[in-house]
Amino acid sequence: MIRSESMSEGAFLRCIRPACLHTYGVEEARYDCAACGSLLDVVYDWERTPAPGRLSFFAERWGTRHEPLDFSGVWRFRELLPFAPPDKLVTIGEGQTLLQNVDPRRVDLPLAAGNLHFQYEGMNPSGSFKDNGMTAAFTMARVLGRHRVGCASTGNTSASLALYASLAQTQSGRAMQAIVFVGAGKIAYGKLSQALDYGALTLQIDGDFDACLTRIREASDRLDLYLMNSVNPFRLEGQKTIMYRVLEGLGWEPPDWIICPGGNLGNSSAFGKAFAELKELGLIPRMPRLAIVNAAGANTLCDLVSRKGLTWNGGEWDQSIVDAYYDAMTREDRKAKTIASAIEINRPVNLPKALRALHAMNGVVRDVTDDEILDEKARIGRNGYGCEPASAASLAGLRKLVAEGVVSASDRVVCVLTGHQLKDADVTVGYHTDRYPGEARTCASQPPRPFANRPVQVADDLDAICAAIENADA
Repeated sequence: MIRSESMSEGAFLRCIRPACLHTYGVEEARYDCAACGSLLDVVYDWERTPAPGRLSFFAERWGTRHEPLDFSGVWRFRELLPFAPPDKLVTIGEGQTLLQNVDPRRVDLPLAAGNLHFQYEGMNPSGSFKDNGMTAAFTMARVLGRHRVGCASTGNTSASLALYASLAQTQSGRAMQAIVFVGAGKIAYGKLSQALDYGALTLQIDGDFDACLTRIREASDRLDLYLMNSVNPFRLEGQKTIMYRVLEGLGWEPPDWIICPGGNLGNSSAFGKAFAELKELGLIPRMPRLAIVNAAGANTLCDLVSRKGLTWNGGEWDQSIVDAYYDAMTREDRKAKTIASAIEINRPVNLPKALRALHAMNGVVRDVTDDEILDEKARIGRNGYGCEPASAASLAGLRKLVAEGVVSASDRVVCVLTGHQLKDADVTVGYHTDRYPGEARTCASQPPRPFANRPVQVADDLDAICAAIENADA
């Protein structure tokens, strides 16, 4: 196939199945392999597009942050995702997220001092980690000359897509149209408000996320719509950079553990690819371990891996296990249900890539309840990092792994916090007041939340106000 001169000569798409490895040019808008139906990777010929010989090379770009690409926390690592020429890269300053050291005592964990870190992605322009991937996917949309982009979403993807579409333009200068499919009643208002405000055409589908993803993929074929979900391999290229910033924050030394929430499994897949490439290039001496944490109400990966024995198996994972599980899910009409809406997904599209990441990083999978998520979210908030519920699954999973002895006190751990607190403000207020939107959860029917910070009703009287303040101090 003849490659466009505007494309990187050292990048191509390749099927992830070792028995297939069919390849395609990056100028093909493909999301899966035509030969076997498996997912695709963006792969680089490192001889034609050589990476720097040391990771500390990237730290030097802090001195040239007046340049837009060096200001981006994604594109200042552009030599590690060289799929498009620099003059085609789309950026609005995403990735300004720094690794935060947290005192383990502040979250009641018996880790050694200095060994707990939060990678807080809520500081991205749209308030979540999705911007890392969208800047890469929009770069490809621009290179390919696409003017109509779309996604299925539980909220964060739609917010990020709508933001980038409102700012990005195709090579011809034509503005991009953003189309968002959301499940009716399945999106937090904080996220829906972003999609609406940024001007996306928002379609509320009578179904859950899985139904929305099926329909948007069908629509993408009919309407020449460029799909921006994480089935798009360029999305994951941008999300790799979250781990580059983690390494930067640790002086370019890998931690012992990366712990992240698991929904559609794009992040965990991207993290595995990032570390595998760095190891291949000789830029890190070892790979950290990976823990993926599901919500108990959307725990497909945990069921399949921890309870049914599904593994990567050299790229020949047992699809019959997956098919049987999904068939039972359909027969029993099991729907994902969790207060952590960002990971409320039953059929994760990146399941095979996540299996590969777990294998490469000697990983584990756990699930945690909504109550555990909400308590950890409150703990995180007490430390000054307001996050959405899905983010708190990381800390809840860490607590479980510490209790099991899987994570030791001497391990250096990074918990990925995926989104900002105001993404799902109703849940936060509900936790602290015992009232949740659309649910009959009250003080009378639920035990008191251990970290609830309830507002105090006070009369419009100075003596009463002062007494309330003094009583609170006591």
